[in-house]
Amino acid sequence: MVEYVGVLPWDQSTFIGRLNYYARVTDPRLVFSTNSTLNKAKNTVTTYQEGRLLAHLSKEEIIRAHVICGSAFHPDNGAKMNIPGRMCAQVPCGMLVVGGLLTFYKTMPQLIAMQFVAQSFVANMNYTNRNAKSQITKWQVATAFVGATSGATFASVLLNSLLARAPSLLKRFVPFGGMIAANSVNIPTMRQRELIDGIVVTDKDGNALGKSRIATAKGLGQVLLSRICLIGPVMLVVPTLMEVLERRPFFKRGQFFLVCTQVLLSGTLMVITVPIACSLFPQQCSLRYDQLETSLQQEIRKKYDHQIDRVYFNKGL
Repeated sequence: MVEYVGVLPWDQSTFIGRLNYYARVTDPRLVFSTNSTLNKAKNTVTTYQEGRLLAHLSKEEIIRAHVICGSAFHPDNGAKMNIPGRMCAQVPCGMLVVGGLLTFYKTMPQLIAMQFVAQSFVANMNYTNRNAKSQITKWQVATAFVGATSGATFASVLLNSLLARAPSLLKRFVPFGGMIAANSVNIPTMRQRELIDGIVVTDKDGNALGKSRIATAKGLGQVLLSRICLIGPVMLVVPTLMEVLERRPFFKRGQFFLVCTQVLLSGTLMVITVPIACSLFPQQCSLRYDQLETSLQQEIRKKYDHQIDRVYFNKGL
């Protein structure tokens, strides 16, 4: 009899275990997975999770199915995500966005156009990878998009004016400041309902215990930090490299070579930063029971006789 208990070989309670998992889930090559491949992988995982035997599949094949599912399906409701919002699309889509931001930032039209593109991508990623148990309206999505685009543009224009006489290298960091401002607006606006009502927390078996605003605050704080960890090294290292490379004769031939180089450098670094950021701040978080609101602690004590030491929740990506 074949039975693979705990099929994933990477311990998700450790950073190294999560890094091994996310390095595979964020593999850009999985973007090209066909619908039939995705559906087959989901069926395999569902069958395995239901405890039914899969004797015709090896352990490696079941692990591969888990990785494919993690790259394209929402962890809460199992829905297939749109391609730009998938884990495996973060590098190919992100490198185009970041490369564009680092290239086109010197004039107002460039700033507005690139922030529109960037915040469209970020808003979609926020919406697609949100906690599926929390409702969000189209109005909230639109508000988050407009607020983030406006905030990022304003921050970029302000930084541009403040750094007007600064060395050219410092001016290259303007897009990074704009993205920090954008995420600071986009994330809480997109998730405002969770800030008001709280986020659903569960016990270790997935049973809902109630909603906690403290969990929301922790989750959104980690989401913002993960975004900075994801794009920070890229938007600091690439401009520094380009400051040196642009002095070479080859790069003086035209804008095309500059754009291509910045996009490729951004993608190369994001292959590293995306899984690291996801591993540092995983979607599934936990809190000690005594860190919850007093009212929620009392509510949980009334419902459950057994001791609950920690509660768990999905913070989103």
